[in-house]
Amino acid sequence: MSGFSISSPLARRAVASPNFGERRGDAPVDMLVLHYTGCPSAESALLWMCSPDSQVSAHYLVDEDGEIIQLVDEAARAWHAGAAFWAGETDVNSRSVGIEIQNPGHLECPLPPYPDAQLEAVIALCRDIMARHGISPLRVVGHSDVAPARKADPGEHFPWRRLAEEGLAFMVEPAPLCISGTQLGPGDAGEVVARFQAGLGRIGYGIEETGVFDEMTATVVRAFQRRFRPQKVDGVADASTLATLERVLAALDNVA
Repeated sequence: MSGFSISSPLARRAVASPNFGERRGDAPVDMLVLHYTGCPSAESALLWMCSPDSQVSAHYLVDEDGEIIQLVDEAARAWHAGAAFWAGETDVNSRSVGIEIQNPGHLECPLPPYPDAQLEAVIALCRDIMARHGISPLRVVGHSDVAPARKADPGEHFPWRRLAEEGLAFMVEPAPLCISGTQLGPGDAGEVVARFQAGLGRIGYGIEETGVFDEMTATVVRAFQRRFRPQKVDGVADASTLATLERVLAALDNVA
C-alpha cells in the first residue's frame, strides 16, 4: 500500500503495512475497536504490524507522546480484531476501524498508565473517525469485548469514562464493590444464570444462554468487568457485577 492517502488529518505520518485486504460485504464501517499494542515501544509495534510474517495490522497507532501513525487506509480491511464477535457480527474487521495504542499492557505488572498526551490524541482521533463514518458511541469497543477468550486489551486501566464524557463511548457508573447480594460463579446453573447470560448478550458479547456458568461465561464476565466494573476483574458475577449489568441494560434501554 505504498503511497496510500492518509485518511485522517490528525495522522503525522504513514508507515504502510502489507497486512490488509478488501472489506467484505456491503455493510458500512460502523465500529471502532481500541487495542493496546502489548509491545515495549511504538517502534517495536510498528515492526511487528509491518512484517508480512505477523499477519497483524491496524489502521492507526498512537504513540505515548501523542503521535498518530497510519498503517492502513481506512477504506481497507486491517487485520486487527482477528476471530471476533459483537452484536451478531462475526467479521468485525470488515465493519471497523482499528486503533492500536502504545502500551505494554499485561506484559507489565501493574498495568502502565496511558499518558495524558496519548489519551488526548486517542480522543481526537476517535472523534474524527466517528464523525466521518457516523459511528455511534455504542459501537466503540475494546479488543477484549469482541474477543474475550483471547484478548485483554485495552485493559482495565483504560479510561472509558473519559471517552464517554467526550461523547465517544458508552459507560455507566459501576456499582460499588461493597454491596451484598446474589453471586454467580462456576458451578451455578438455572434460570438466573440464563438471564444473566442473556443480559451480556444484549450488550453485544458473544455468549450462549446455556443456563450454566461455565468457563466461557467466566471469560465474558472478565471482559465485562474490564470494561464496566474495572475495580475487580475476576470472572465472578458478584453482587457489584450483577448490579452494574442492570445499570448497563437500563442505560441501553434509555438510549434505544
